[in-house]
Amino acid sequence: MDRTRMNATRQLHDLGQSLWLDNISRDLLASGTLARYISDFYVTGLTSNPSIFEKAIGDGSAYDAAIREKAAAGTPVEPLFFELALEDLGRAADLLRPVHDASGGLDGWVSLEVSPLLATDTAATIKAAKALHGRAKRPNLFIKIPGTTAGVVAIEEAIFAGVPVNVTLLFSREHYLAAAEAYMRGIERRIAAGLDVRVCSVASVFISRWDTAVKAEISPQFHNRLGIAIAMRTYKAYRDLLASARWRKLARAGALPQRLLWASTGSKDPAASDTLYVDALAAPDTINTMPDATLRAFANHGRPGAILPDDGGYAETVLEEFHREGVDEQALAARLQAEGTQAFATSWTMLMRRITQKSA
Repeated sequence: MDRTRMNATRQLHDLGQSLWLDNISRDLLASGTLARYISDFYVTGLTSNPSIFEKAIGDGSAYDAAIREKAAAGTPVEPLFFELALEDLGRAADLLRPVHDASGGLDGWVSLEVSPLLATDTAATIKAAKALHGRAKRPNLFIKIPGTTAGVVAIEEAIFAGVPVNVTLLFSREHYLAAAEAYMRGIERRIAAGLDVRVCSVASVFISRWDTAVKAEISPQFHNRLGIAIAMRTYKAYRDLLASARWRKLARAGALPQRLLWASTGSKDPAASDTLYVDALAAPDTINTMPDATLRAFANHGRPGAILPDDGGYAETVLEEFHREGVDEQALAARLQAEGTQAFATSWTMLMRRITQKSA
């Protein structure tokens, strides 16, 4: 292996940051590519979403025979999709199981999202999360639940029920803290009920969409700075929470920390470095999940910067500059979450349509 490539990924691994792949497909598994990412690039987890599966199933023919077989057996389209997804993610989970076991359950996870059409329905989200967790039969498979208002309630109930949760579609410090509160309440309820407290969770904060959203509205010198500032502010909140008396009490009881995960870390600006959000977000006890192209680019020429400071560093100074540019980050966070929810719902609808077409 090229020494530079090994050092770039190993540097973050040794720092205590996990590198996860933001992709899944049958071809990725069959070709041995995921196994190589695990062995060569220190990849220790994997995430998926409706857009990823829409592309994986819609492009090419890797799923066609399985779709026809399941459709011929009378399987409706949505259950058919979840059968396909659980087959793929089950294989990926098995590849990552040694990491999971070696880390005491903290790492080595894969993720499957509930239907994004349930984003405003708490009861249906809880029911779906429990059902998918039961069907997965893997100790290292997260159920992804969006951090919407309805989703936060579902997260607490899912954790209390013993369902590991990847909280998705978080965009701000406040979104993260709501997800963390839901996780801790679920764990506290398990302690009160005499249940095992080791129910794992991660909180996924989306980064690059901030910069895409404001690019046309701000001066060029501010391009590609907002997402990183939001991440730094959120990392301070994460560190403050882990140092709190409330969390230390849960940790003493055996609870695992809900690790902070940087999502949407592929650079969307051709003028920016293709490893911008990986280089800038090096931090212990966190995760960075990235698409294949970003992972390969980082392995090839990534240059991690300074470790994110526990106190938030210059984040508030940068955010004040954006305020003067007319950016209201609270309103923008709400907009980005709503847009992200709608985008996943659109991908879901297209995914169901693709499977229906292939069934015929």
